[in-house]
Amino acid sequence: MKFYRKTLWIPTLFCTLLIFACVTINIYFPAEKVESVAGEIVKDIRGQEGGAEDKSLKNQKDSLFRQTILAFFCPVAHAEDVVTVSNPTIRALKQKMKARFGQMKPFYKKGMLKEGGNGYVSIGSTGGLGLKDKRNLKALVDAENRDRKSLYAEVAKALKIDPSQTGKIAGIFAKEWQKSVK
Repeated sequence: MKFYRKTLWIPTLFCTLLIFACVTINIYFPAEKVESVAGEIVKDIRGQEGGAEDKSLKNQKDSLFRQTILAFFCPVAHAEDVVTVSNPTIRALKQKMKARFGQMKPFYKKGMLKEGGNGYVSIGSTGGLGLKDKRNLKALVDAENRDRKSLYAEVAKALKIDPSQTGKIAGIFAKEWQKSVK
């Protein structure tokens, strides 16, 4: 009887840790939701079309597979899917960024602006630009990065993600921004 009691606690501890690990992943940082929201917001701002339906269908299949696996192994705390994230602040930021993108587009084409892996725009080679144009370009980049920082904070708030996780949100958005300027 003592041997049975000694060996029973190991599987119990393992199962308990597995359940808590699943809850932590699903509650504190829903990467799949952020990817979906990022794709939608970038598409709205940059006006991207081609291939979105195919990617959406693939994401739905992947999402269904992940949900099935998580439901089987981690039946605790399964968050609902979020299709859109919008509030007045996010809508206003999207409008400002959409208007600004028209001014920035020529600079992307010339390679003077680059999308960083951190979710923010950076200035590349500005050869051939005058001092006034460089100053205007810097002002555009500063305004864009300021709005992006606010956007990431608003997305975190809307998805109930801890504000300390905005760096992860920015990283996910970075991939979408980079795709939009190729």
